[in-house]
Amino acid sequence: MSDHLSIQKLMIEAYDHFPPKGDKPVIGITANYGDHTAKLAEGYYKQVATAGAIPVVLPPLSNQSLIMHTLDQLDGLLLTGGADINPLFMDEEPEPNLGGINDERDLPELLITRLAFNRTMPILGICRGIQTMAVALGGKVAQHISTAIKHSQDADRHVATHTISIEPGSILHTLYADSEAPATAIRKAVNSFHHQAVSNPGSRLHTVATAPDGIIEAVESCEHKPVLGVQWHPECMAADGQPLFQWLTEEALRYKRAKAFHCHHVTLDTHCDTPMFFPQGIDFLKRDERILVSLPKMTEGRLAATIMVAYLPQPKPGETFRQKVAFDVTGPKAYADLIFDKIEAIIQSANGQIAKACSPAELIVNHHEKKCKSIMLGIENGLALEGNLANIEHFAQRGIVYITLCHNGDNDICDSAKGSQTHGGVSEFGAKVIGEMNRLGIMVDLSHANENSFYDALDISSMPIVCSHSSCRALCDHPRNLTDDQMRALASKGGVCQITLYPGFLRAEGQPCCGHATTPSILDALEHLDHAIKVMGIDHVGLGTDFDGDGGVTGLADASEMMNFTRHLLMQRYQEDDICKIWGGNFLRVMNQVQRKGQS
Repeated sequence: MSDHLSIQKLMIEAYDHFPPKGDKPVIGITANYGDHTAKLAEGYYKQVATAGAIPVVLPPLSNQSLIMHTLDQLDGLLLTGGADINPLFMDEEPEPNLGGINDERDLPELLITRLAFNRTMPILGICRGIQTMAVALGGKVAQHISTAIKHSQDADRHVATHTISIEPGSILHTLYADSEAPATAIRKAVNSFHHQAVSNPGSRLHTVATAPDGIIEAVESCEHKPVLGVQWHPECMAADGQPLFQWLTEEALRYKRAKAFHCHHVTLDTHCDTPMFFPQGIDFLKRDERILVSLPKMTEGRLAATIMVAYLPQPKPGETFRQKVAFDVTGPKAYADLIFDKIEAIIQSANGQIAKACSPAELIVNHHEKKCKSIMLGIENGLALEGNLANIEHFAQRGIVYITLCHNGDNDICDSAKGSQTHGGVSEFGAKVIGEMNRLGIMVDLSHANENSFYDALDISSMPIVCSHSSCRALCDHPRNLTDDQMRALASKGGVCQITLYPGFLRAEGQPCCGHATTPSILDALEHLDHAIKVMGIDHVGLGTDFDGDGGVTGLADASEMMNFTRHLLMQRYQEDDICKIWGGNFLRVMNQVQRKGQS
């Protein structure tokens, strides 16, 4: 009876604390395997629990569907220690000093690591875990190290036996640096139980800590993702190891909040050029590495919608349009129609996983009720109209939401930023095109237009206009970017500027990039976003990646990495309402306003 009463008391106390205070993330911990048993050393799950997260043990199952469904339930991943990795995964033969491998673990852990990395999920790798990260992401592991320092100690696991040097500027440095010397390398004592080590972290990871003998002791993501691996065993070092688990928990909580945001809000990329790859026979429904936007990549990045354009290259003098495109078509209008036909065929074959949307209301229904991805249609280059105003209504009936008036060359509508001042701005025909677009509820897009065309269109249009993929000229002096005056004028008329990820519009060649990168990264895109917000205000900005039109930077390289954008916005302490505006809310406000006018 006393036992029964004590259990009852515990149950009452448990419910008194439910639901739990705070917002605990779920962290999956990979299990070791031996003697037909999945098992886990207590240090891992106790350290995770102490850090404030919910630990869940992941058995080594290689079923891909199970792994993907499991990842949907997790907010972070902890890769634990254990046996050697089969060298065949690195295209190597076994060396004499190779230890015992654990074939039951290898494939499941390599798969889950790569899939978690694609989703920008926080990852902490420990001992074998850092080696798993390296192999999964294209690096190499030395099968056996032979150095002057003993890396497999006989002392108890909580005892530190050698030191490491941690690089300034790294995540690891922020966790362990003395606040009085934040910019200098620090030495830290660690325990050591390994005979293998990362020999080459590959292109997606970089070394941030080494032992005195040069052995790599820690790696981090090169792509501004929450990925960190250490060679020692912090789970055995009590309070000294806790900062790593606190870091994983904090990042997992941020990831959990980003997931919730993407679940509750429509996230829209306002410009992608994926149809340019249709002639190559790409499969949008599979993870085709030739394209940056596909259904699997949108799913991994939790991207709800994209505006997919029919891009029409501008012929140079003496060229025909037919010479510029891969398909045998009669002209620009037929080409745009062919692209839209192919997009609609993709949608039809997707078994409800994708739907077409022509309005903000349809986007919301697709996201919340149908639980599917949305594709909106746009035209990049008013050349598609073939000089005939009646074709605007034709494309309106096809459901397009905007027309980019020109591309890289003047056309019969207006002058391009890379043109030759044919009209001195918007032509007489172009003025009629803008008026007809206003009447029919199609947004006017001035990305690619030169300054005269930009200001002419602002004056002519009775509705707000958009720049679906442009960045800030104050930060990168390129004619495709908007000056501060242009951005202020755009905002004053209620329009929006969608920051783009085309590297040459973020940093001019030879111009220093943000952080330690040598090429533009997500940090540069965020710098342009912040500048646009300072100039225009939070109600007039967004993101138009230009994926598959040469857009994409480190940390935002394709649609699978869009959660990383949300993560960085959360890190910069943007409020949820503001993130909603950036992630398409502002653009959809303009779309709604323009379409309502067209319906009146």
